Amino acid sequence: MNERIKELAIEAGIISAEYNGFDPTGLTTSQRKFAELIIKECSEVILKWKKEPFPFDEDTAVSIIHEHFGIELPPKTIRVIKI
Repeated sequence: MNERIKELAIEAGIISAEYNGFDPTGLTTSQRKFAELIIKECSEVILKWKKEPFPFDEDTAVSIIHEHFGIELPPKTIRVIKI
C-alpha cells in the first residue's frame, strides 16, 4: 500500500491529517483487509465485464463499479471549448 492509502484513510476519518508517522502497517488488520477486498472486487468486476460484446471504455467501467457498490455517480462535468 502507498501514500494514496494514507490520503484515503484521512478522508475516511480513519487517521487524522496531522498523523505524520503513517505506515500502512499501522492500519488495523481489518482496515487493511477491507481496502484490499474492495480493490480486488473492483478488479474482478471490470475483468468480468471486459469480456462482454459491447464497447467498453472508461466511462462504462466507472458506471459499472459505482452500480456494483450502489454508489451514485457524481454529476458529469461539461467542458466548454471556445472557438
